Parts: sequence; structure tokens; C-alpha cells
Amino acid sequence: CAYSRSIVMKTCKKMGIKTVAVHSDVDASAVHVKMADEAVCVGPAPTNKSYLNMDAIMDAIRKTGSQAVHPGYGFLSENKEFAKRLAAEDVVFIGPDTHAIHAMGDKIESKLLAKAANVNVIPGFDGVVEVSYTVNMVVLATTFCKEGFRLSSQEAASSFGDDRLLIEKFHGNALWLNERECSIQRRNQKVVEEAPSTFLDPETRRAMGEQAVQLAKAVQYSSAGTVEFLVDSNKNFYFLEMNTRLQVEHPITECITGLDLVQQMIRVAKGFPLLHKQEDIPINGWAIESRVYAEDPYKSFGLPSIGRLSQYQEPINLPKVRVDSGIQEGSDISIYYDPMISKLVTYGATRAEALQRMEAALDNYVIRGVTHNIPLLREIITHPRFISGDITTNFLPEEYPEGFKGHQLTSEGRRELVATAAALYVSAQLRSQRFLGNLRVSTTPQEQRQWELCVELEKGSHTVAVSRSGSTFTVEVDGVKVEVSGEWNLASALLPVTINRTPRVLQCLSRDAGGDITLQYLGTQFKVRVLSQLVSTLSAHMPEKVPEDTSSILRSPMPGSVVAVSVKPGDVVAEGQEICVIEAMKMQNSLIAAKAAKVKSVHCKAGETVGEGDLLVQLE
Repeated sequence: CAYSRSIVMKTCKKMGIKTVAVHSDVDASAVHVKMADEAVCVGPAPTNKSYLNMDAIMDAIRKTGSQAVHPGYGFLSENKEFAKRLAAEDVVFIGPDTHAIHAMGDKIESKLLAKAANVNVIPGFDGVVEVSYTVNMVVLATTFCKEGFRLSSQEAASSFGDDRLLIEKFHGNALWLNERECSIQRRNQKVVEEAPSTFLDPETRRAMGEQAVQLAKAVQYSSAGTVEFLVDSNKNFYFLEMNTRLQVEHPITECITGLDLVQQMIRVAKGFPLLHKQEDIPINGWAIESRVYAEDPYKSFGLPSIGRLSQYQEPINLPKVRVDSGIQEGSDISIYYDPMISKLVTYGATRAEALQRMEAALDNYVIRGVTHNIPLLREIITHPRFISGDITTNFLPEEYPEGFKGHQLTSEGRRELVATAAALYVSAQLRSQRFLGNLRVSTTPQEQRQWELCVELEKGSHTVAVSRSGSTFTVEVDGVKVEVSGEWNLASALLPVTINRTPRVLQCLSRDAGGDITLQYLGTQFKVRVLSQLVSTLSAHMPEKVPEDTSSILRSPMPGSVVAVSVKPGDVVAEGQEICVIEAMKMQNSLIAAKAAKVKSVHCKAGETVGEGDLLVQLE
């Protein structure tokens, strides 16, 4: 994935190591390609023809004379055959040896090994255990051998996800680098992570660390990786699996320990020992990571979105904010790869401070051209239940049983948004009257200072009175006065304002001459219409557009390729019956009929590429 390749490139440059980027043809202009000293195209976009094409990658290694390969977070990072082929040509694989990859890749064998190493395992391989959390331990291990040191990173994706502990092993010793809490997930994929955990206590942390060390020693593990545990509400924990690659959320461990894990991997692969002991590993402060995706959070908590980043601005100007990304303004988000835009990380002395910084970072993150999941991320980290630490992997379905609907406005929030929209509208009107700082028409009467407007928001209409004093607007909304002040730079992507002495950062996503304004407020986009009283009265006579009857048609909910079509014209389908399957960004989605009916027409076939909203099937 793009962000992992970029992080490895940055670390290599810091260490003075020259780099070679392999890329598919659609990634020719990717950030990691531009960062590398050399670049080699290894095939077309489909991963089996490029990033999973071992022959092409081996040819690139020979062509460039590369001495080592870092596999990143996915693709061939856990492929023992790839590691074997590298070893056969005396190329260092920055990861575990083939024995460890095989042992931990086989789920049954890994549990037998864990049991033999006195690691807690779920009683009975076919048994069922009630669990509320998953705890992952990342293991960083090194062993001395004739061929030198090898280091790899392992990540364990929690299928339920509460905490993770990172462990380092060197010359027969092992270190655990504290846990990562990963319960907030959708479709068994993590969305928000933090370190340390609000759930683990020192005794459980130590016990898990020791067992992960035992497992690392049992398989003679020689790299960085993750041991995954299931944890119940009574803090009983059981080994689940061990993944042999670097975790996406490794930055939060780096924040609280001060270690650069990628740098440690590379040093060990070169043959240098780790320089730390267990007593050297601290828990300094708290770190939060939000996975920013090009996804529509209103569809199953996140279905992929594609497009070009027409505007992109990371909030790295804020203190203690880290953004790991592999894209830039102008980059394309395609249907072929993971839709993650970045890992947004904030750090603070306390959890409350880290969360406050995450809230500010999300508000200051500018992403235009693709749909993104910032609305969902912001709602999660400000949710009272999340703030209290009462979280499990069922958090999203429990809190949003009808699906995510965005930020729900309170009466106060509605007044804030209406007042800000009115102030923005007036500010734009005043700016349009001036040219180079002067009034466009010299005979224009004295500048207006009071306005009567109508603001429409969420099917509600508010008559507001606006008055101005300098850069401060007083807006009376529903009988309550709201004071809004700011610089009102309409050319800026960000709109920092103070509302009733509370600082806010909004984003004006669009604005037209008809008074339609789209504002990003508290993470969620809201469409607002601001009209003069006269225009508002006249607009009541405009005909309304009749919404489309979606029960008789099936449109693609995302861009992707058609994997299969299960019906043909004339077929009778039942409600809930599968009609077709769409694949996008490594996910297959079954699309079903909304009602029982006869198929009138089919507008797609297997192998075709479709866009979001394209008509697939029409019912009678």
C-alpha cells in the first residue's frame, strides 16, 4: 500500500540507504516512486500481475542490484515462497525466516506451537469462547545466525480487537512494547486505534507480554511481528494467531515508546543488535490513530470511493500531529488498491489531550475530490461511550443500528450552523461589492449593516436577522442571538471562526450565486440555502423534483468491476435475492433485490467496469 512504501522510503533516506521502488503502471506517478532513487514498473494495475508477480519483482531486484527487500504491510510480506526465492539469490528479506512464516501462517500448527509454549489457547480448536476484545502483541525479534540478522514486522488485525502488545526479541531475549487498542472496526477492519489501552491493567499487560515472548522463542522468530489474542470481559486472554508483517497502526506504538520500528527492522536485517532492554521501554503519554479512507461512511460504514484529489491539505501544522500517507494533491484513488488515504496520528500527555488534538486534526484535514470517512471518524472520537473507554468490536453496529447518518444537530448546533452560514453569505455579498478594497460603484449608499435573511437547513426554514460590526456578526436565530467572528477569507479551504467564544474550524466545500452553501461542520457536510426574504418568498412557487423510485432499479453503490450477474430479463426475483456482485478495492459486494418482481432489463455483464450510481438492473 502507498502509505507503507512511503514510510519505508523516508526511514531509508534517514539512514542513508538508497532505495528502489517497484510499481504498477497506474502507480507510475505515486509518491513513493518519486521518493525513490530508482523505480521499476513490474506490471499492470491488477495485483496478481504486478505487486504479487514474484518473477517481475525478482527481475527488478537483479536489474538494480538490490541487496534487501522490505515487503511493506501487505502483498508478499507473509509469503514464504517469496522469502525463499530471495534467500536463494542471497538477498535479505526484511522479515522473518521461512520457518516462522510457515509456522505462524498455518492456524492449526500455530495454535499447537502456542500450546506447547505454554501460551493460553482457546479450549478446543472447535470450541466457542465469548469474547469482547482482541489483544494483539507485535513481536520484534532478532536471532544471530551465519547469514546475519533478519528483521520483519508482523501485524495482527484484530477480528474483534481490543489491545495489542509489541514485543522485541534480540539474541535470545525479548521485549514487549505495550499494547494497542483496536476495537473500533467495520467489517472486521480497524478504523480507530490507540495506545495504550483503556482496558488492560499492568498485570494483564505483563502476562500477555511474557506469553508472546514465549511464542516468539518457540518458533525462533527473528523479526518484528504481531501476536493476536482474544480477551474476554474478565481479562482472560487466549492466543488467536500471529501475523508476520508490520501493522498499519505501528506509529502509535512509536509515539509512546520513542522507537522507530521500521528503522529497527532495517538495522536488525543488516546484522546490528537491538539496543534496548525491557526496562528501557516506557509508556509515555497517549496516542490515537484514525484511518482516513476514501470511503462513503454512510454506506455500510464505508464503501470505497474513487477519484482525483483535487485539493489535499494535511493538518501537520498542528502540534503533535503525524500523518503517514502515500498520496498528494492530484493523486488518483483507483479501484485497484486499498482506499486508505492516510494514518492520522495525534499524541498527548493524556488520552483526553490526544483526543482533543485528533478532533482538531480532523477539522483541519482538507480532502476534496473523493468521498472520505472523516464524518465517521469525528463522531467516533467525540462519542461519550468512546470517551469513557466503554468500547468493543460491536461499537459501530450497537451505536448506529440503522447505519451511520452523520452528526445529528442539537438545537444549539443548528443555531451555530445557521448563524455561520448567514455570516458567510453576508461576507460574500460585501466582498462582491468591492474591487481592490474600494466600492465598485462610487455612488453606492453607505455600506449596509443589517440584513433579513431566510436560511434553509434539513427541511427547516429559519428567518434570521444579521448585524455586523467589523469582522463580527450577530445573528438572531429562533429568538437567540449568536455571535460569529472570523477572518472570513473566502479563498481559504478552512474557515476558522469563533462562535459564542468557542473556536471552531469549518470548511466551505461549495458556494454558488443562488445561495446554496455546503459546509463541513463538526466533521459532517451540511447543505444550507441562504436567501433574501424576497427570493425566499418567490422560491416557494418553484416546482419540486420528484425523487426516483429506487425500489424498481438497482444502481451500483460504488465504482468497481462486475464479478457476476445472477439474473436475466424475464426472471422473477424474490426480495433479498442476489442480483449481481460488484468488486472494488479487494472487496466483493453482493447486491440484492429490494422487492419481489420480474426483471425488466439488465444493463451490465461480468467483467465490465461500472461507476457509482450506474444503472445495473431494472425491475418491473
